[in-house]
Amino acid sequence: MLRLAEIKLPLDHDAGALERAVIARLGIRPDELVETRIFRQAMDARKKGAVHLVYSVDAKVKNEQRFLRRGKSRRIIPTPDLAYHEVIPGKEKLPAAPLVVGSGPAGLFAALLLARQGYRPLVLERGKPVGERYRDVEHFWSAGRLAADSNLHFGEGGAGTFSDGKLATLIHDPRCRKVLEEFVAAGAAEEILFLNKPHLGSDRLPAIVQNIRQSIIALGGEVRFGCRVDDLLIRDNKMAAVAVAGQGSLEAPAVILAPGNSARDTFAMLLERGVTLQPKPFSLGLRIEHPQQMIDAAQYGNSAGHPRLGAADYKLVFHAPGGRSAYTFCMCPGGLVVAAATEADGLATNGMSLYARDAVNANSALMVGVTPADFGGDHPLAGMEFQRTWERKSFAMGGSNYFAPVQTVGDFLADYGRPLGGLADRPSTALGNIQPTYRPGWRLTNLADCLPGYVTETLRQALPFFAKRLPGFDRADAVLTGVETRSSSPVRIVRNDDFESNIQGLYPAGEGAGYAGGIMSSAVDGMRAAETLIRKYAPL
Repeated sequence: MLRLAEIKLPLDHDAGALERAVIARLGIRPDELVETRIFRQAMDARKKGAVHLVYSVDAKVKNEQRFLRRGKSRRIIPTPDLAYHEVIPGKEKLPAAPLVVGSGPAGLFAALLLARQGYRPLVLERGKPVGERYRDVEHFWSAGRLAADSNLHFGEGGAGTFSDGKLATLIHDPRCRKVLEEFVAAGAAEEILFLNKPHLGSDRLPAIVQNIRQSIIALGGEVRFGCRVDDLLIRDNKMAAVAVAGQGSLEAPAVILAPGNSARDTFAMLLERGVTLQPKPFSLGLRIEHPQQMIDAAQYGNSAGHPRLGAADYKLVFHAPGGRSAYTFCMCPGGLVVAAATEADGLATNGMSLYARDAVNANSALMVGVTPADFGGDHPLAGMEFQRTWERKSFAMGGSNYFAPVQTVGDFLADYGRPLGGLADRPSTALGNIQPTYRPGWRLTNLADCLPGYVTETLRQALPFFAKRLPGFDRADAVLTGVETRSSSPVRIVRNDDFESNIQGLYPAGEGAGYAGGIMSSAVDGMRAAETLIRKYAPL
């Protein structure tokens, strides 16, 4: 087939316009076009008065060699081979099934790949199946009662299940296509194969995750819930077994360890067992909420509300002169700010959207990067304790009942322009037209008290800068909710080029291990870890 890039069409184009554009680009008769398939659909809104769609299309035509003989051009090339090619299995015998610890994206896709090639993996998940987990999370959001191992971070599907299921990624790995295809096979809409910024929707993810689990089982794998790995049994620096809390031990010569970025007890256990860990940079900040209609108008102009556009998103970056950077992260169009705590005395937030993205507010994290130099020590878990410090402050400021501390942007910026290094000093006492979406509740306060001063200062500089690029971003009644701390893992489980830690047979993978950032990159990292095992060992 031939790939045709940069086919631009107006928002209101009819069903046959794309095919006609392909025929015109190729200069062929209609009867010479055999088939067309959309490879990528994006949107160009740089000119607000002329928003249009941009397509890349794969076309099958009669006698396509005549186009290839013309030589490659930027807009017509042979369609690349995007099929996933399985790795060749090794010959070393496994004395027991490989274990996969964790059923987030990295764990699920590692297990699925192993199962497809005959390795019968055993998946151990500390939390509950996604249906039961969904009920526990809803109970926490409505009643403020936290389930320690069944919450927004722990349980089948991982944290991404409750963050809109965004699949956009900055990595360029051929495995990304395989991940999308597996999601479609599990029930996701086929549009994720070609949309420029695909998402699954937190309301659709439970069924998709369950279907992936059923595929693993149908292929000979096993998935066990309520199995928290709380120790490693190591002999001669090699994995021998894992201990499951309250359930004894399991032989484990090969373990893909795919914890979430909030598996703090796991990180502590690994350190105690001699696994090499390093503190790593992450980001800290707040959630900000605006009316989705305001974001749509700012991004799309008069085209806002067009059914082919949906809810608008944004991505903004600010570099303070000689200082830190701030950026928006995990933007959730038409979404909610949600409670993401995992500990009894800490509060953390996240963002979530359903598939329709039709809630009143848009929200995004406003983040500032922090590094090990900020953590107050060089201990491998110093970043984890740094997170805890600000989560506990936030918990106390909200009333120690999982209510979130909230402040308006107007109050947060009340004395912006003062000398650098000071703190905001005007707590909010009333809201404007924008209502917080966080549950179980919220409390008006001064958010500078639950952030490091340099984070507060950077955000206060960034907000007016962002408003120059997205009008209204710093409007006085925009709502800020604290705190967002789980942007990525504060720890890296050190591994070599073969994905193995300093303990032979232990393969860290995914976001919690410090090697990914989001559903897609985590899934790809899990696949790469599984491929390492496959190259070494023979199928069971």
